[in-house]
Amino acid sequence: MEDFSSFTDADFRRTMLSALRLLTVVTVVAVPLVWWKMGWASAALLVVGAVISGSGLWEWLRLMTAVMERMDAGGTARPMGMVLVGFFLRLALAVVLLYVSLKLLDGSVYALAGGLALGVFSLTIEGLRLMKAWTV
Repeated sequence: MEDFSSFTDADFRRTMLSALRLLTVVTVVAVPLVWWKMGWASAALLVVGAVISGSGLWEWLRLMTAVMERMDAGGTARPMGMVLVGFFLRLALAVVLLYVSLKLLDGSVYALAGGLALGVFSLTIEGLRLMKAWTV
């Protein structure tokens, strides 16, 4: 049995990438079902939510990788300015995308919320997989 102190930067990266893959798979499976049940506008809102959620996971991966590099390098790492600018630009773009999609698409807000929740769902599944690997 491993302990939590053996969790490396590579493990973090692998976990985040697995969560992104899972988010993509669930989205690809859910979009046709939502389209069939609720219409194309709701399916588009689901995709918008999933894209925002996935981009959030990607930005957290970039941000945490930059922070870990900085901690490991002891102050000799490259500046984090561009990573932080990208992080905040993505947040602004997400707000604009949410506003525009809600204004233009006449679909279900629940589909949008479901797409936004897919990131949390994916991270939860990956966290449970990690816990299972550490306890078995």
